[in-house]
Amino acid sequence: MDSFTYHNDILFAEGISLGQLAEAAGTPFYCYSHAHLVGQIEAFDGSLRDLPHLTCYSVKASSNLAVLAIMARRGLGFDIVSGGELARCRAAGAEPGKIVYSGVGKTWGEMRAALEAGIRCFNVESPAELDQLNQVAGEVGVKAPIALRVNPDVDPQTHPYISTGLKENKFGISYRKAVAEYQRAAAMANIAVVGVDCHIGSQLTKVAPFLDALDRVLVLIAELRAAGIAIRDLDIGGGLGIVYKDEVPPAPQEYARAIRDKVAGSGLTMIFEPGRVLVGNGGCFVTRVLYTKENEGKRFAIVDGAMNDLVRPALYDAYQEILPVRRDPSRPRHTTDVVGPICESGDFFARHRELPELRPGDLLAVMSAGAYGFSMASTYNTRPRVPEVLVKGDRFHIVRARETVEQLMAGENIPNGI
Repeated sequence: MDSFTYHNDILFAEGISLGQLAEAAGTPFYCYSHAHLVGQIEAFDGSLRDLPHLTCYSVKASSNLAVLAIMARRGLGFDIVSGGELARCRAAGAEPGKIVYSGVGKTWGEMRAALEAGIRCFNVESPAELDQLNQVAGEVGVKAPIALRVNPDVDPQTHPYISTGLKENKFGISYRKAVAEYQRAAAMANIAVVGVDCHIGSQLTKVAPFLDALDRVLVLIAELRAAGIAIRDLDIGGGLGIVYKDEVPPAPQEYARAIRDKVAGSGLTMIFEPGRVLVGNGGCFVTRVLYTKENEGKRFAIVDGAMNDLVRPALYDAYQEILPVRRDPSRPRHTTDVVGPICESGDFFARHRELPELRPGDLLAVMSAGAYGFSMASTYNTRPRVPEVLVKGDRFHIVRARETVEQLMAGENIPNGI
């Protein structure tokens, strides 16, 4: 679903031009399409309708309260990795019984808050975490529902920074040790074993790695059941990719069909943790050209957005398409670096990119920025975080106001006598 299209050479988000939004919100800013989000929810979750399942949106992809509310009001659950994300989900109207808690470093306080909220499951990532969760649950006076995150040692064929299922990655418990660890968990007084979890990586563009991992965990589930350990849920994580440039990821329907064929008749409730596939192409980042310059034949366009606002290109050398908000076919094309004002050589959105001639004042849209855009933003160089705008048809809402420098400094103080 393409909710960002040109009309008379002006780039629109649904029924509103990005230029109009720039006037209202200032630049830079993030823009999200309501139609895209709803369409992707329907495409992903709808393709699974004949399979017992729960779709838990991965909050880390985009955690604005309005985005979370769109998910919650359409029946989705949530995959969280922090106490802050738990609080966000509850503020957005999530049902605690539809929340799964992942992550390698859950603290005592975070565990307690999640137990008191009554979440569906903890995806436990280490024996030490399991021991602590058993203690915390004893203090709270409940049994903690758990799945162990099992590392299936499957190559996801993605960027190494977002690969999570190989034995050298920090995530999960060794496949070889899983049965013994499940037996230990089943014997604990304050633990209730309910499932198995695995997640092999992000931005996967083939079905085969998912199926390889699924084959391995289904064998494990058979072993656990044979040992008398009942397994209700199988959480196979997320990771389904999107198109940034020329990738050809499987459609949600193809992915669902392949999973369905593997688990038919298993008696399992499947849990999915999609993030990027729901929101990635539903957002863009709009920035304005401040200056242009040429050094020894190399062209630069310096924009008001920076790596603190959108870090994926700097962090992963990731490609994200850049479109002019006002298209002018008469302009010549040049090889240009699009860079920000931060004092780092890695502060760029594109390098050696063929683009129309750029001029000060031009607006540019960095596409496919709905996932891991604002949610990874920082305030490096004391740059306040930018607004987030949600477009629905021919109306828009500023769903996060631009931060101020005063807000950034509000928690700081200068002690006397220094």
